[in-house]
Amino acid sequence: MSDMTKMVRHFRQILLWPMQLTPIREDALIQKHWELLQATNSGNPWRELVDEFTGDPRQFQERHYSEFVTFLPYVQRFLYGEGKRASSDVHEASAIRVFRRDDIAKVRMVFPGPNAPPATFTVAHVDLYFFYDIDVAILVFEIYADELPLSQVQNSLFRFGRCYPTYWEPDGHGGHCPKHVEWLSSEGTVLAVSDYDHREKYLSFVCRHRSLSLASHWEFLLEPLVLHHSEKAGQIRYRQIEYHLMPVMAYLTLDDPGALTRGEFARVGLAAAPGRSDTLPFSERYLSDFEDRYCYDRYWNGQGMNPAGTRFMCTGRVFTMVGEAGEPAFEDRKTNLEQFRHEYFLMFLIPHFHKATLLMLTNRLVEAMNQLDLTKPDSVRQFRQVIRQTLGIFLRFTHRYWSHQISDHGQVKELYRMVSEHLGTGRLYNELRSELEDMSQYLDSDALRRQGETMVRLTVVATVGLIGVATTGVLGMNLFALGEEPMMMRIVYFLLVLIPVVAVTLYTVLKARRLSDFLEALAEEHRSPKEKLAALLAVWKTKHGRDS
Repeated sequence: MSDMTKMVRHFRQILLWPMQLTPIREDALIQKHWELLQATNSGNPWRELVDEFTGDPRQFQERHYSEFVTFLPYVQRFLYGEGKRASSDVHEASAIRVFRRDDIAKVRMVFPGPNAPPATFTVAHVDLYFFYDIDVAILVFEIYADELPLSQVQNSLFRFGRCYPTYWEPDGHGGHCPKHVEWLSSEGTVLAVSDYDHREKYLSFVCRHRSLSLASHWEFLLEPLVLHHSEKAGQIRYRQIEYHLMPVMAYLTLDDPGALTRGEFARVGLAAAPGRSDTLPFSERYLSDFEDRYCYDRYWNGQGMNPAGTRFMCTGRVFTMVGEAGEPAFEDRKTNLEQFRHEYFLMFLIPHFHKATLLMLTNRLVEAMNQLDLTKPDSVRQFRQVIRQTLGIFLRFTHRYWSHQISDHGQVKELYRMVSEHLGTGRLYNELRSELEDMSQYLDSDALRRQGETMVRLTVVATVGLIGVATTGVLGMNLFALGEEPMMMRIVYFLLVLIPVVAVTLYTVLKARRLSDFLEALAEEHRSPKEKLAALLAVWKTKHGRDS
């Protein structure tokens, strides 16, 4: 089969775009960005999506049931919430809030190349996922098309999910990006277009803000959310959290998937640049372990076999499923496509959410360190507060969301392990936990040091105060018969005693550290009287640097 005749009968592409949300209120422990999105009515295209578990049970389909039973119980609670308990009428809501916009019906793309025709894809849905107690949102954008040449599929996988260009070609269009992207309404109206070729926009933005700008059509898609460094007004602001390449899922069906060459499998599996079928996207040495490292061939019979079966490929950022057109995966129960759009989608979403959360918390630690000024008490106090808040979020994330295993179904379990290992979420988790433990230990030791210094001061004050106590005790023996004096005279005597006592106490606190050194020297029997006298005189010596 030649390159020109290799047609993809059905193609699905799901982009996931994780982003960090900036705090709405600095004093709030838990930021609920979705509440602002709900309250934004003027021109807001996003509407909250009601899940299947809160609707009419008669509308609950077997597909929803199959999705639910795929996951382990603690993952089910994270994804779907929990129903009524026997002893309570309270529902525990899901930790995920999903918003959807329906105004974008199609996307039209023009890829680089001589006389390249535009490719039009239907938009299945545009969703925005929020997570309780985590300042992370994930945009999910799903498109599909039928009867596409394999080259256009490769172009879409390679070029579509790019937030901004990393360089510009000699003809001016963004490197590795589509030449042109348009969002279309159901009536065919153009809602937004890309601006990858506006080189000066991206250069000036980085120069001014030391942050990256986004292509205009992606900015339009997220409105009313606005980029953190943008001049646009908006209460919900987001920041880039990863590289400009969005994680992507791809689903391809062909009449004969076994006819694909090794190079074509590598291109769709790695979302690499299009090329000839008899060539590899990278060197032979680099791809020597491609099948062992990236392919999951539990149901793949091999190239040239009939039927070839279904092949999964996973790099962490890319998850690709290639199968035979019209061939159900499990006969009457469900099809490959249903499983791809639901079970495999959640299996792919969870580790990317884990990674985004860990990167977000790491960014917070970096920002806290950058803003720390040890010479300013307010800065140190703010630093301690941020570290404790971050540690609290991390602990809650661990108990609510984190898991090394999400399913006991063999296939989902093994694919999830592949995605997580390629993303390195376990390593990121251990690194962040180690950093937080180090900072927590530092804060604890600093608090203990401060408590110790306070106890020293109190001990010194109490020791010196014994003199005053003894003196007042003598006075209490009626050595001076002041009880018969007029009230005014007694007040004068009281003040004559009170003012020196307060002064001595304050002065004692001021010199507490040096007095503590003197008392320690006084208690050491091996020291000579001369050394003890020197320690006493050292209390009033002027020292350069920090005083006691």
